[in-house]
Amino acid sequence: MILHLRIIIFLLFLFGISGCTRMIVGSFMQPTVDNLQQQTDLDLVCDGTPAFLLMIDSMLASNPDDESLLLTAAQAFTAYTAALDACGRPSRAAVVSEKAKKYGLAFLSRNSHRSITAVMPLPDFQQTLAAMDTNDVPALFWAGNGWASWIRYQGGSPASMAQLVRVEQMMLRLVELDETYYHGGGHIFLGVYYGSKPPLLGGKPDQSQAHFEKALAIGNREFLPTLVAYAETYAKMTYNRDLFEQLLQEVARFPVEKRQDIALVNQVAKRRAARLLEKADQFF
Repeated sequence: MILHLRIIIFLLFLFGISGCTRMIVGSFMQPTVDNLQQQTDLDLVCDGTPAFLLMIDSMLASNPDDESLLLTAAQAFTAYTAALDACGRPSRAAVVSEKAKKYGLAFLSRNSHRSITAVMPLPDFQQTLAAMDTNDVPALFWAGNGWASWIRYQGGSPASMAQLVRVEQMMLRLVELDETYYHGGGHIFLGVYYGSKPPLLGGKPDQSQAHFEKALAIGNREFLPTLVAYAETYAKMTYNRDLFEQLLQEVARFPVEKRQDIALVNQVAKRRAARLLEKADQFF
């Protein structure tokens, strides 16, 4: 990662940002994000990623409409938010999540050629989503994922919680267009969304379970965040301790090296699973 950054800095000075953004994104930025996803040392990721994110910010300042760079930014800031939380830095994760939301929505607006904001009326928002097609799938997911990450760190404020319905609509549309995208990511969000509340408060446990089971099948039970989310929401909310422990122990047993391409998210999931297992007696 350090070598990549040195090369990028050299190219920026040699050619100027605007003249080589696309080349840099294709040749260096995206491979660096891919490399980030393969890391298993969470502390190294938490300590070593800021310089890379600062470089992305700097490039976007001069090229705010570059779709490739916006996608890279949405992916990188979202991944770093999750890593910071696992490293025990929630206040920092909250700050970084703002960029995950910002760049995700900017990428969606640019990709779909429609202005999409967090405050647009819901009917207009739904109409905009209905006009999207399979070309918009990556933008839908990364925008929704970044937005959901930001909401998580808003302390349950009414204003932020009111925005959840828009993320729900985005993920429902994503599932309609391509339910397999990013290990069934749309199903994972919907499983959490419907399973994190009791039925009296709008929870839908049956739908939650169905979405989680679909995501597990799509990901071949190798995308560990699915199992952790399943345990932490549905199993916990339905007081199913057996399922709770079964899912988290499955995460603990899974060899991270089996899926090197998603090692970072799986390592984050493992750390989260260990903490949840330690608190099982508090939940049940």
